[in-house]
Amino acid sequence: MNADRFSCFRILCGITLFLLTASGANASEAVGIIPFDSPRWQMEGGRFQIEEHLGRPAIHLQAGSVLIEDVEFLDGIIEFDIAFTGARGFVGAVFRVEDGANYEHFYLRPHQSGMPDANQYTPVFNGVASWQLYHGDGYGAPVDYTSNQWMAVRIVVSGSRAEAFINDSVAPAVVIHELKRKPRPGKIGLSVGGGFASAHFSNFKYQLVEKPELRGKAKKFPSPGSETVQRVQVSRAFSESMLAGKTMLDSDDKPSRGWTPLTSEATGLFNLSRIQGLVDGRDTVFARVVLSAETEKIQELVFGYSDKVRVFLNDRLIYSGDNSYRSRDYRFLGTIGHFDRLHLPLRSGSNELLFAVTESFGGWGVLARLPESAGLTVGSDQ
Repeated sequence: MNADRFSCFRILCGITLFLLTASGANASEAVGIIPFDSPRWQMEGGRFQIEEHLGRPAIHLQAGSVLIEDVEFLDGIIEFDIAFTGARGFVGAVFRVEDGANYEHFYLRPHQSGMPDANQYTPVFNGVASWQLYHGDGYGAPVDYTSNQWMAVRIVVSGSRAEAFINDSVAPAVVIHELKRKPRPGKIGLSVGGGFASAHFSNFKYQLVEKPELRGKAKKFPSPGSETVQRVQVSRAFSESMLAGKTMLDSDDKPSRGWTPLTSEATGLFNLSRIQGLVDGRDTVFARVVLSAETEKIQELVFGYSDKVRVFLNDRLIYSGDNSYRSRDYRFLGTIGHFDRLHLPLRSGSNELLFAVTESFGGWGVLARLPESAGLTVGSDQ
């Protein structure tokens, strides 16, 4: 773009900051538009070009993320304008970024304009994004987008909740009832999913505000019922290939796997990436539950998983399934839910139930309920 025009733009931004400070605004609370050639931006993580687009200075982000280097954002407001073509893409903002593998993420899906999944909130734990685990109300909402025009996006973050406003809407387009990561300050920035359509961004600014007001009504999650499995022990990750052809587990399959306790979320979900990520092809963990039955019985199990599972009862394989993205048809998303049922032949006394859960893309999780479980004690330790 014309160098004189870009210089004038930077001067105007500086005047904006000066006026904010002079009028009594705390610079740590309200920050004017941050030009994309500012040294405050950490640009190493993204593929981008700074250019003029639709009459404005902008950044054309093709892949990855760009972050504000010096901010510790806990609560406040993030604002930017975005323009895209409508091609398939995943474009938006990251906040409370601890590092490249742990952050909160909100993005738009331009190709899903008007659909229930036109946008998405997801936490990222240990490098695993979990949109298959978090879907529906509280994680996305139908919004109509206009391609090849600037659209305003505003994200308000307050404690364990957040809201997203799109197209200058008065009411929040998306009410995020519960942010899944613990509230900790971190960096903020913009992101574009690699290998998909790019987007242009302009007018990026933020405010640090302690517990800003939220306009939407948050849903309260009920406590998990007594049928819900609420605690498991999670093994260290290993390669799925170690279970190839296994119908019985032997003593070499389980020892020294370093079990870690994990408590379910209010929905009963175990997000296994809270424990660890995918490293060196280690894509599978055991999630262990111990069922102590007063007498021999057949016990119904209602469960869900992402992406693949093998279920072992007392070391014997009793079920295997594949719920991966597009594993059934080209529209199959692989979102998790209580979609599968088993009837467990329990012996009197202790029974070990193992879910060997494999992750490939979109979320690493498992959940389970045990209806009509009279005479059954559920634990995770032996």
